[in-house]
Amino acid sequence: MTKKKIILLGISAVLIGLLIGGGLYFVTTMNKLDRESISNNNEDLGISEDVMKELEEKNSKVKNIALFGIDAEEGVTGRSDAIMILTIDNEHNKLKLTSIMRDSYVNIDGRGKDKINHAYAFGGPELAVKTINQNFNLNIQDFATVNFSTLPKIIDAVGGVKIDVKDYEVSRSGVSQAGLQNLSGEQALKYSRIRYVGNGDFERTQRQREVLMALFHKVMERSIPSNITLANQILPMVKTNLTNTEIIKMGTNVMSNGSITPEMERFPRDGYVKGQKINGVYYLVYDEEDTIKQMQDYLFEDKKLD
Repeated sequence: MTKKKIILLGISAVLIGLLIGGGLYFVTTMNKLDRESISNNNEDLGISEDVMKELEEKNSKVKNIALFGIDAEEGVTGRSDAIMILTIDNEHNKLKLTSIMRDSYVNIDGRGKDKINHAYAFGGPELAVKTINQNFNLNIQDFATVNFSTLPKIIDAVGGVKIDVKDYEVSRSGVSQAGLQNLSGEQALKYSRIRYVGNGDFERTQRQREVLMALFHKVMERSIPSNITLANQILPMVKTNLTNTEIIKMGTNVMSNGSITPEMERFPRDGYVKGQKINGVYYLVYDEEDTIKQMQDYLFEDKKLD
C-alpha cells in the first residue's frame, strides 16, 4: 500500500473521533466539511423494501456509515482504496469499524462484475454506497470521504498511538523491540504498510484497523480545545452528506453512553474467500451467501463469528 493510501486511513480515524466524540462542540467547525448530497431514495441506493424491513426488525438502533478513502488529484473522483463501515450500535453499546477488502469481486450497477473499489471512480459516493448495499444486503444511506494529507503529522499531533508490535513486525516498523509501545507517526506509517509477513494483505488490513482504532482512542481522550484545533485542520478534507444535526445526534448518543465498546472486523472473512485471476486480473472471489449472513449477523445482531 502506498503512503497516500495509508494516510487516508489516518484521516478516517481522526474523522470518526471528531465527528462522534466531539460532535456536540463543533457546530461552527463542522461547517468546514465539504458537503455532497446523494439520493435519499432507497432504490437509488440499492436498498430494497424487503432488506430495509428485515434489517429494521433485526435491530433498528443500528446506524451504518460508509467511509471511503480516496487517493486522487483535486478534481478527479478516484478509486476508493480504503472502504470501511462505521457502525453505531445503540442496542449492544458497540462502535464497530469494519473493512471491506478492496479487491472483492462484486456486481456494480451498469458496469457488471468488477473490484468493489472501482465503484467510486465510476459513479462517486452514490454508486459506491449502492454497490455495498446491493452486494451485501445492507441499508447504508450516509457516507464520508477523505483525501490524503500527512498521517505521520496527524499521529504526532495526538502524541502517537499505542500498538502491540509482534516479533516479525519489528524490523519493518522502525522500532527496536516487540510488545506494546507508543509509535510515532512515521513508525505507525511503516507498521501500517507491512505487507509481506504474516497473512499477507489480510493481516495488513488488521494492522490498519489497529492504527485507526488507536488513533480514535487518542482523539477521544484529548481536550475539547485541542480537538477543535485538530478539526480545523482535518475537516476541510472531508466530504459527507451528513448534516450538522445528524452529526450532533450521533455524538449525543455515543457520549451519553459511557460504556460503549469499540470493535473491528473485516469482510470477506478467511475461509470464505480466495484469490482468483479472471481475464488476467486478480480478484477476491467470496462466498456471497455466507458473507451476507455474516455481515448482517455481526453488524445488526452482534453475533460472534466463527
